[in-house]
Amino acid sequence: MPIKIPNNLPAVNILEKENIFTMDETRAYSQDIRPLRIVLLNLMPTKIVTETQLLRLLGNSPLQVEVDFMYTATYEPKNTPHEHLVKFYETFSEVKNRKYDGMIITGAPVEQLPFEEVEYWPELCEIMDWSRRNVYSTLHICWGAQAALYYYYGIPKYNLPAKMFGVFPHKVNMKDKMLFRGFDDIFYVPHSRHTEVRRKDIEKASRLSILSESEEAGIYAVVDKKYRHLFITGHSEYDPLTLKAEYDRDVALGLPINIPANYYPGDNPQQMPVVRWRSAANLLFSNWLNYYVYQGTPFDLDKLNDLDDLSGLCGEGI
Repeated sequence: MPIKIPNNLPAVNILEKENIFTMDETRAYSQDIRPLRIVLLNLMPTKIVTETQLLRLLGNSPLQVEVDFMYTATYEPKNTPHEHLVKFYETFSEVKNRKYDGMIITGAPVEQLPFEEVEYWPELCEIMDWSRRNVYSTLHICWGAQAALYYYYGIPKYNLPAKMFGVFPHKVNMKDKMLFRGFDDIFYVPHSRHTEVRRKDIEKASRLSILSESEEAGIYAVVDKKYRHLFITGHSEYDPLTLKAEYDRDVALGLPINIPANYYPGDNPQQMPVVRWRSAANLLFSNWLNYYVYQGTPFDLDKLNDLDDLSGLCGEGI
């Protein structure tokens, strides 16, 4: 089934060349079914790149998905044309009266700042609190996962001695959970971050389960006991050349950066990277959409109830 996206979104041409089934708004209106409604809170600076990566994965599913794009009103992105934001994105004030089957909160290049010092932190707290009553299942990615674990459970992040950078092998801890149905015993995920969350802190939260981790990269996937909040610390959505672009950028700027692990043949940046994570990424998003969104969300979204009884650090406390 197709993914429904706005007419003339730049990602359309890229996705169609990759045989990703898309459907514009005009055609979708003629279909007599209810698509899954997903809102994407895009916190990444290069929003067009990120939205394309995520739409590629959301579109590789038998379910019809309708996506709204949201960005923070309290921070004006500097790397995305204003015209693109005006045409395709909305702020929280414009979507807060809607209800959604699912939500994705992306990572952001602010991980080395304390959460409270992030310019849009109060707005993000308000959005996460709103999602408890208006979204059935939320997928948090990288810094978005760290932010949500801190907001809901007070779980801190820790600075790493060196950037976690590369493509790392992971294992599934709980093979009976639907999120990793069909996964190999070992699968690969890209990581690109300066901070981490730790097992000892997560284990103190009785409502959380660690579904997957890596000996090198640490915690990868965490879920709450109601299966409505998923926290993913890696970047399964990354394109083949995303890590290369980050590496080349940092080298050009003279920043300390290691060659991304398990990425270039022979660790030679002159070689083309080897893609090891694409099949696992597609399966991850397909499983989320099917088992954690479609199979549980009410047909009538007005019947959504609170996802849990947490208030979050920006609300009444936990």
